Amino acid sequence: MDLNRTLGWIAFALFLACIPLANWMIGHVGTVCVPAGPCLVPVAPGLMAPSGVLTVGLALVLRDVVQRCLGLRAGLAAIALGTAASALVAPGALVVASGVAFALSELADCAVYTPLQRRRLLLAVVASALVGLVVDSVVFLTLAFGSLDFLAGQIVGKLWAVTIAVPLVRLMRRVAPTPA
Repeated sequence: MDLNRTLGWIAFALFLACIPLANWMIGHVGTVCVPAGPCLVPVAPGLMAPSGVLTVGLALVLRDVVQRCLGLRAGLAAIALGTAASALVAPGALVVASGVAFALSELADCAVYTPLQRRRLLLAVVASALVGLVVDSVVFLTLAFGSLDFLAGQIVGKLWAVTIAVPLVRLMRRVAPTPA
């Protein structure tokens, strides 16, 4: 197996691992846990977000890696499996919010990433992640908590994860110079 496909399958596995981790973190990891609400982490001075934001931001980039290395079908398969995993592992009260937000955000990410990836890979990853993280944040917070109180924190937290993943994009350009 070539390095490109190996990287793609590693990204696929990590992408799927992000989903249960994000759902688990929301109820168990944070500096503050809101009664009948999420556990929160600081993402900037004075700004808190549900703790799952960190892995969701990474998932948006990993899906792009899957598509770049394994092709659009593998990217769409990852979205379908990820949506099912999200619905299966989310706490009862968050099943619909988690599944719907995941599916819509990843499809939005894919819709932006796909046409841009051939010309400007870094722009494709960043732009698609921005669209995906906003969609995920708005849909998840609205469905899960009926409030957008943590929207700014959600967006900033996911941006941190995307920023941290940028070196992966640089590696991907070397390993997979053209899309699969």
